[in-house]
Amino acid sequence: MIFRQLFDSVSGTYSYLLASRHGGEAMILDPVLEKADRYCQLLRELDLKLVKAVDTHLHADHVTCLGELRDRTHCITIMGEQSKADVVSMRVSDGDKVTIEGLTLDVMYTPGHTDDSYSFLMGDRVFTGDTLLIRGTGRTDFQNGSSRAQYDSIFNRLLKLPDETLVFPAHDYKGDTVSTIGEEKRYNPRLQVKSVDEYVELMANLKLPNPKMMDVVVPANMHVGLHQDELAREGLSLTARDAIASLGRPEILLVDLRETGERSKHGMLPGALHAPYGGVAESLKPGGMLREVAAATGRRIVFFCAFGERSAMAVKAAKQAGLASTAHIEGGMDAWKKAGGPVQHA
Repeated sequence: MIFRQLFDSVSGTYSYLLASRHGGEAMILDPVLEKADRYCQLLRELDLKLVKAVDTHLHADHVTCLGELRDRTHCITIMGEQSKADVVSMRVSDGDKVTIEGLTLDVMYTPGHTDDSYSFLMGDRVFTGDTLLIRGTGRTDFQNGSSRAQYDSIFNRLLKLPDETLVFPAHDYKGDTVSTIGEEKRYNPRLQVKSVDEYVELMANLKLPNPKMMDVVVPANMHVGLHQDELAREGLSLTARDAIASLGRPEILLVDLRETGERSKHGMLPGALHAPYGGVAESLKPGGMLREVAAATGRRIVFFCAFGERSAMAVKAAKQAGLASTAHIEGGMDAWKKAGGPVQHA
């Protein structure tokens, strides 16, 4: 396995690059915008293809690199379903799994620091974001934070993991890089409380100043979505209502870019072809499945995904591959459901 812990000294942020092998798929957690060149250099050096970029929560102390990495690598961006970010490619909830070639992360909803805070468990290690830090815990006094919710997340979720589980947080300000669940139980001063009320009182008396760039960073991180209006101006997008009206028309081929787990959880569109986003580039090349289907049938391919971001990137990829007659459903499955479109469940 390839595991890299990358540090941004300005914000004290740890980012994590994960892959199962050289030359394979990669994922990054909590990337920082100013480190984009470094991430891309490392991806080239290790011959990795970045397919997913994850933020554990909406950060207040640095600008996320999710949008920049999406634009550079066409990766899928991921946050929790509670996130107030305008558009991410995939939203996850407690109990979901985030997968790439050879690796799986179990999704744990751990609110408290913010109401959209998540942790991700991968085998012998857990990425705790700003929920559980090394000899500390994340503050709970902004972004709908709750010390009661954080107590529950830590004591009833994270501390229930085996003691030997490695803890990799999103921040450290003292130079520590890793801990274990057992260490934090014994030595974390904020966890030596006897009740939730004692923890709430402790957190209420921290009196911490706001992050220096909070007023700039939070709005920036809420608007990282891929702008889909450009495709609309070019006539390459359908509103959800237009897409619903075209359902069943023989000249239209709906192509679902979501992963199997998303389809099982959120439902499917009648008659849609399943072609997960990760394989779209190959499928659009000469001899590829989607290219051959388009050529043989003359049907217009209409891509859709969860929120319209992956499908917008697929339309751009199709244009670059020489397939002009494609489009996508603006706002994806989310917009389709809100417009009252029919949904099938397996």
